[in-house]
Amino acid sequence: MATPNITSSYAGEFASDYVSAMLLSGNTLANGLIEIKPNVKHKETLTRIELDGLVQDATCDFSDAGSVTWTERSIEPKSLQVNLALCKTPFRSTFEAGSMGASAHDNLPKKFSDFVIGKASAKIAEATELSIWGGTAGAGSFDGFTTLLAADSAHTGARKITGEAVTPANVVASLGSVVDAIDEKILQNDGLYIYVANNVFRAYKRYLGSTGGGQGVDTRGNNQDIKVEQFDGIKVVAVNGMASNKMIATVKENLFFATGLLSDQNEVRTIDMADIDGSQNVRFIARYTAAVNYAITEEIVSFGLGL
Repeated sequence: MATPNITSSYAGEFASDYVSAMLLSGNTLANGLIEIKPNVKHKETLTRIELDGLVQDATCDFSDAGSVTWTERSIEPKSLQVNLALCKTPFRSTFEAGSMGASAHDNLPKKFSDFVIGKASAKIAEATELSIWGGTAGAGSFDGFTTLLAADSAHTGARKITGEAVTPANVVASLGSVVDAIDEKILQNDGLYIYVANNVFRAYKRYLGSTGGGQGVDTRGNNQDIKVEQFDGIKVVAVNGMASNKMIATVKENLFFATGLLSDQNEVRTIDMADIDGSQNVRFIARYTAAVNYAITEEIVSFGLGL
C-alpha cells in the first residue's frame, strides 16, 4: 500500500487544482500512425504471401510457372496492469478534509480521486508510447519496433543505417541516407512515413529556420511555427516514444499494434476497501494488453538503432 507523501503549506481555502509534472503524450496511437489490431485475445499471425515468377511468354498450352511463398510473424499482446492502494487517513489533516464528509466512514476526496484516475490513464499512455518504439520485454513493458529490428537477423545491409547524433548541421544528410535506402517499391506509397525522434524533428525545424542566409522559410528565420510535414516528398512525423537520434522508415500498413480492447487502456477502476475488509484503503486498478510487430522486414529502413 502506498501512503500518500503529503507536503503542504496549507493556510486557508484550497485555491487551485492539483498539478504534477507533465507526461509524454502517446501520439502514435492517438494519431493513428500505425495499424491497430483490436480484439486480439491471445496471439494473432501476420501472414505474408509472395507470388514470384508469374509472368511468362504466352503459348497455346497451360504452362504452370511461378512460386508462392508463405511466411508468418506472430503478435502476442502482453498482459499489463496498474495496482495502486492509497490510505484515506492522511487526507483528514489536509485542505481536502471537508470534502471527505463528516462521518468516520469517509471517502477519498473526489477531486483527488478523479485526478489519480486521469493521471494513471496518462501514465499508461506514456508507458505504451515508450514501449511501442523502444520497449523491451522487461517488467511493465513489451518489445518495441527498434528492439525487434535490432534482434532481426534479416534486417541488415543498407537498410540498417548505423547513424550518428543528429544536429541541424547533419540532419539533411541523415534524413537523406534514410530516403536513399527505401525500397523503390514503396517509395511512392501514400502510407510511407519517416518516423523520427523528437530531437531529429527539432533539428530539421531549426535547419529550415536557418536556411537562406539565416532568413529561413518565408524569410522569418526561427521566429515561426514551421509546419514540417515532408522530406523529399515523404511524410516526416515525430513519435514521442522513439529514443533520440533514431528513425524508422516504412509504410504505416507494415507496423502493427495489437491489444484486447483498446478502451482497456483508458479504464481505471476504483475500489473502496472499507466495505470489503474494513480498511481505510482505496485501490486503483487497470488491466490491459499490448504488443507490436511488423510484417515485412525488407520494407523497413532504420537509422541509429545502436546509438
